[in-house]
Amino acid sequence: MATNLTMINHVRCGFVLVALALTGCDAGRAVDPVFSDPPERRPAATNVELTFTSSGARLPGYLMMAGGAGPHPTALLLHGYPGNEKNLDLALTLRRVGWNVMFMHYRGAWGSEGAFRIAHMREDALAALEHLRQNAEEFRVDSQRLAVIGHSMGGHAALRTGAADANVQCVVGLAAANLGRYADRDAETRAAFVRYSDALFMLEDWDGETGLRELEQRQAEFDLRQLGPSLAGRPVLLLTGLKDGVVPVDVQRDLVAAWQADAVGASLDVTALEVAGDHSFTGHRIAFQRLVVDWLSQNCL
Repeated sequence: MATNLTMINHVRCGFVLVALALTGCDAGRAVDPVFSDPPERRPAATNVELTFTSSGARLPGYLMMAGGAGPHPTALLLHGYPGNEKNLDLALTLRRVGWNVMFMHYRGAWGSEGAFRIAHMREDALAALEHLRQNAEEFRVDSQRLAVIGHSMGGHAALRTGAADANVQCVVGLAAANLGRYADRDAETRAAFVRYSDALFMLEDWDGETGLRELEQRQAEFDLRQLGPSLAGRPVLLLTGLKDGVVPVDVQRDLVAAWQADAVGASLDVTALEVAGDHSFTGHRIAFQRLVVDWLSQNCL
């Protein structure tokens, strides 16, 4: 079923299941935040390099602060596995429309202290949110308008973080991987995961067998299908590419079906979109940004 942004943005409850053609999304815009710099505000937009701790380990963060006195709605942006795709184009566009965006690396990733583990990703994200709250005045953060956005494995972490922190107002899962089902994959897929993971030197104390063992031991904990009750009452955006070969579209469909079947399904505010593009929405980045920015602007109020 095809629809357009106007129709999507008027649905504020229940589930929206659509196949969205990423065309015509700029109709009616006076100023396009993707291509237009915002007017100068005081204080000016700026970048802040910061360090915060999670379970005693020091982690780097990078805060892109919006211009103006604020306080500003603020998004925590979580990268995937291992973090080559950072979605910083989306972060900068969000700042142009008045959002702060904090990017971070997990424990054991890209020079952060500690050992990398999938379970640590949620713990580290929760620590980052707490750091934003503790420094809300300095960073011009609106603590009542916090969002968590994650891509791929970061989408998995974003949904689990939102479920664990009731003060997160809205959650975005971009090609979100349901790692609770990964151990059920066929032997060839599991072997490919091990080979790929063995090459990720930027992840400390990590290899394929370590990763596969964690996925097997924590299947129930990592299964996103159980999160419905914890996310009830807050807006959630799920976005997946129809040509995604890494996290196939069926992963999102399975998740949505499980949430619909849950007893709290009627109280969930979920927009689930299937759009053109691959795992990184390559070739559709402009429309991808507009879609996410519009949804956040209308749902994280």
